[in-house]
Amino acid sequence: MLRPLLAATALALLPSLAQAQGAAACTHRGALDDAFCDEDRDLVADPPRDASRFRNPSTLVFAYTPVEDPALYASQFRPLLEHLTQCTGRRVVYFQVTSNAAQVEAMRSGRLHIAGFSTGPTAFAVNLAGAVPFAIKGNEREFESYRVVTLVRANSEFRNLADLKGRRVAHTSATSNSGNLAPRAMFPAQGLTPDTDYRVIYSGGHDRSVMGVNAGDYDAAPVASDVYNRMVGRGQVRGENFRTIWQSDPFPTSSFAHAHDLQPELAQRIRQCFYDYRFPEQMQRDLGGNDRFWPATYLREWAPVRAVADAVNAPYTRAAFDAESRRELEAEARRRAAQQQQQPAQQPAPAPQRPQ
Repeated sequence: MLRPLLAATALALLPSLAQAQGAAACTHRGALDDAFCDEDRDLVADPPRDASRFRNPSTLVFAYTPVEDPALYASQFRPLLEHLTQCTGRRVVYFQVTSNAAQVEAMRSGRLHIAGFSTGPTAFAVNLAGAVPFAIKGNEREFESYRVVTLVRANSEFRNLADLKGRRVAHTSATSNSGNLAPRAMFPAQGLTPDTDYRVIYSGGHDRSVMGVNAGDYDAAPVASDVYNRMVGRGQVRGENFRTIWQSDPFPTSSFAHAHDLQPELAQRIRQCFYDYRFPEQMQRDLGGNDRFWPATYLREWAPVRAVADAVNAPYTRAAFDAESRRELEAEARRRAAQQQQQPAQQPAPAPQRPQ
C-alpha cells in the first residue's frame, strides 16, 4: 500500500521538479513568464535551448489586433498574406480575434505564429506569450507613430481636459496604451484625473469610442490618432464633427511579432519577407499611406510604452492580463445583451389578422 502511494507522489512531483530545473537553468528572466528566459537581456524570450522544441509548421497563422472590426483587417492584409505564402513557401492563413486577450492567448498556446499586436498589448504578448516584435509599418522616411488624441464633438463646450470633470469619458480597454494607460499617466498634469474627476467607461475599442463621441454617447474619448485618421479617411465619420482638445507626444504603432520558438531559419525568413515587402496601392490607402515595414525592437521602440505603464503602476503581468480578460468578456456580454434588447424593438409589429 505504501509503495504505490510513494510512486504516485513521485509522479506528481515530476512536473514541478522539471519546472524547478528549468528555472534553475535560466539565470535571467526579467519580466517574462516562467516559461521563458532572457539570457541576452533584450527583454524578449530567447529561442529554446533544446532544438527539439523548435516549431516548423507547414501552415503559418497570422492575426492582427482587433482595434477595429476584425473582418476589415482580414481583407486589408490579404495581399500581405499572399506575399508571405509565396515568400516562405508555406500556406499563411488569417485568424480573426475579437479581443486583445484572445490574441495573446492564441500565441501563448501555440495556435498563432505571426501577429500584429497593438501598442499596449504588445508588452503582454512579449511577457506572457513569448512574442518577439521585429517590425512596425511605415513609409520611406520613418516608421509610423501615433499620438493619443482626446476627441470631443466640434460643437461641444469643452476646450481643455479640465473641462471634462464629471463628464462621460470613454477609455477603450484596460490594456490599451493610447486608450487607457497613457491618459491615466498624462491627464493628471493637465488637471484631470481618471476615476477621480470622472468615472472611466470602457467602450471596447478605439472605433467604438470614436463612434460613441460622434453619436453623443460619450462627451470625450482618448484614442489613437492613426485609428481615428483611418476612420475619417474611409468616411466612417466626418472629421469636421470632431475637435481635438489635447494630444500626446508620439508612440510606436502596432508591432509585428513572431513566436519565439519558431525554427530559427524560418523566423529569419519571415522577418526578411516583411522587410522586403512593399504595400500595393489599396493596402497603402487602407493603412494610412504606409508602404513598408521598418525593423524594430521591443527594447528600443517600446521604451516609452513601458515608461507609461511604470508611471501608473500597471505591470504587464499574468494577474493583470487575467483581470483584463475578465473585463473584456464582461464588456462583450453587456454589448450582446444590449443588442438583443434592441432587436425586438426594431422588428416591425406583426400585421393584425382578419377575423375568420
